[in-house]
Amino acid sequence: MSEPAHDSEPVRIPDHNLDDLVATVTELVTESRKQGETLARLTDEHPPQHDGEDAEPVHTERTTPASAPEGSDAAATRAEGPSSIFILALDDKAYAEELATLTTWVHHLLLPVYGREITTGRPWCQQWQEHPEAVARLHALWLAWQQLTDVNAGLAGPSTWHRDHLDPALLQLRTPDGPFGACTTSPARPNHRLLASPEPAGV
Repeated sequence: MSEPAHDSEPVRIPDHNLDDLVATVTELVTESRKQGETLARLTDEHPPQHDGEDAEPVHTERTTPASAPEGSDAAATRAEGPSSIFILALDDKAYAEELATLTTWVHHLLLPVYGREITTGRPWCQQWQEHPEAVARLHALWLAWQQLTDVNAGLAGPSTWHRDHLDPALLQLRTPDGPFGACTTSPARPNHRLLASPEPAGV
């Protein structure tokens, strides 16, 4: 049974923490731009070389052996680069790296600013990383944030992100019948439980 809503306090950002939040946002924007540059290099047949640059690619697919013949399918796959930047399409290593960066964004920007109070009508799970739907939606939201908060998105970019991405994503994630619907809403007694999903056809 859920605790009354008044037991939970809404998230507030003290004035003295705003400087830290601004610094975090700036760092996330810089990291997002670096990831965009890395992705552009991965998809370019002749990636530009920059002195002293040693960035690790964040979005990667399974690598193929370096000894694969150039005419083989493996070589063709290697030349094409990653086929998707969506987190559910990544291999295990790339998924773990992407999830770690996503978690930083969720915990240091999304929740402190947009988390709001946890109630039975607005649930949240502290173990959201174990809910595949939540991971997928939050990752899509983060990708849109990277694009629409970039200076190239124009002055209306952040407004578009709020309207077209943030509001619909939070509505789906935090609805009582959403992915966190079976998780306890009391922060004092957190309980994580995955909802059953439909069985695949033919099982």
